[in-house]
Amino acid sequence: MPPGSGDDESGPKGPKGRHSEMDSTIKDFEAAIAELETIVRKLEEGDLPLESSLQLYERGVHLSRFCHARLEEAERRIEVLNERGQTKPAPPGLVDDDDAPSGRG
Repeated sequence: MPPGSGDDESGPKGPKGRHSEMDSTIKDFEAAIAELETIVRKLEEGDLPLESSLQLYERGVHLSRFCHARLEEAERRIEVLNERGQTKPAPPGLVDDDDAPSGRG
């Protein structure tokens, strides 16, 4: 197969970004963030062989894209709720400037 064809497009670098949404190895946003933090910590230690570092980096990119997609989805849901008028600002009495801590202390 010529370079750039076949499996290259179905991986985390694929142009459509669907792979990260359908990855069964990622449970949820929180699990992805936790794994990403672990990967960053391992890479920062710098004690891994090059190939292992590259594999971790690729997984990190994959997790990052998954998290980004989830955040965009949440943002769209919030925008829809705001457009429908189902969210309301906090009542004025809930946050009273006179009762708020003023840093005196």
